[in-house]
Amino acid sequence: MEKILLKNIENPNSADINEYKKAGGYGVLPKAIGLQPKAIIDEVKKSGLRGRGGAGFPVAMKWSFASGDPKFPKYLLCNADEGEPGTFKDRPILEKNPHLLIEGMVISGHAIGAEYGYIYLRGEYPVAKKILNKAIAEAYDAGLLGDNVSGKGMKFHLAVHQGAGAYICGEETALIESIEGNRGQPRIKPPFPVNVGAFSMPTVVNNVETISNIPYIIENGGDTYSKIGSPECPGPKLYCVSGHIEKPGVYELPMGTSLREIIYTHCGGIKGNKKLKAVIPGGVTTPVLPPDKIDCLMDFVNMPKHGSMLGSGAVIVMDESVCMVKVCLRILKFLEHESCGKCTPCREGTGWLRGVLERIENGEGSKGDIDLILSVSDNIMGKTFCPLGEGAASVVQNFVKHFRPEFEEHIKDTGCRIHDKKHASCIVHHES
Repeated sequence: MEKILLKNIENPNSADINEYKKAGGYGVLPKAIGLQPKAIIDEVKKSGLRGRGGAGFPVAMKWSFASGDPKFPKYLLCNADEGEPGTFKDRPILEKNPHLLIEGMVISGHAIGAEYGYIYLRGEYPVAKKILNKAIAEAYDAGLLGDNVSGKGMKFHLAVHQGAGAYICGEETALIESIEGNRGQPRIKPPFPVNVGAFSMPTVVNNVETISNIPYIIENGGDTYSKIGSPECPGPKLYCVSGHIEKPGVYELPMGTSLREIIYTHCGGIKGNKKLKAVIPGGVTTPVLPPDKIDCLMDFVNMPKHGSMLGSGAVIVMDESVCMVKVCLRILKFLEHESCGKCTPCREGTGWLRGVLERIENGEGSKGDIDLILSVSDNIMGKTFCPLGEGAASVVQNFVKHFRPEFEEHIKDTGCRIHDKKHASCIVHHES
């Protein structure tokens, strides 16, 4: 398929504004600014674009809520805090195609009536920060940002706000708190950010991949975009694949490409011709899948039918050498560390889960430990301010669901059945 999000990134100077313009960049901006905001929202509605941050919420619906709120000023926030382990799909856009994101933000800002935009960048992306700031300066110099965008009388200012490395700030209300200068902790909802967001004003939060689709939609029309990918979830999708795979990387494919096709056709199969043991399909908080469940279409509608979620589209592939108890423990260590501590079920529950998993992995587990971690998980579900705690509980529930014998054998044999703890394989790391 034609590249939309990763177009022209092979060009070594693709982040430069002149190279972006040569490839057609900013060509649709004057047309977009000349449209009424409602016309842009209607075109995005026709496209069927859904947010690529994990929830899959219809973009046009979110925009219409903020646009219809009479309060001013309004804010557009780009969530570039991709801190989910295994997730690195936005990075090629940030570092290789930053002007696509900037153009998308200007058009999106016009659609919702926002005069101010922020790119909330994860603290571990210093290279992207430098590139983004240079690209924003180029856009200001070219009159594409500021008080009179493209001479059309539209006002839109844009800045990068770099986080301090807190995974929780990928949650939209914690992100807003951080931008306001507060501690990055989630707010209770409602009220929702579209009405009471940044600085108590109407705010739209979309992620990098979502906003980067907008120029193509306005240039080619929503109907054309809607024909890409699956009918329920149209458009391209960035799948980032890592782990025991022959060709890891970021792949732009039609939304709804099957997980099997991604692994065996585009990524060349399992490294070293080993057997597939498990796949985490959308970042570490999405339910793990065993090998017999990979014939699933990777979109927001079909993945739940197969017992998982699309999430961020971060595919982590694990071969037969992996100890699933160790992977589960590694994920819980990360989530416990990143819990903001605001609500008791997450603050205390993630610690309990990590502690029990640790003793199982260390060969010190007791007969009732599996039921204990399932009970703790059940007490977390549905009782937290944000999805982090529920994500931790879901991780445990699904690892036990698909790999319970491995947990039982750790307890029975006082150690790992695959190999000793010093050599047990684990491919999940804190950094993406």
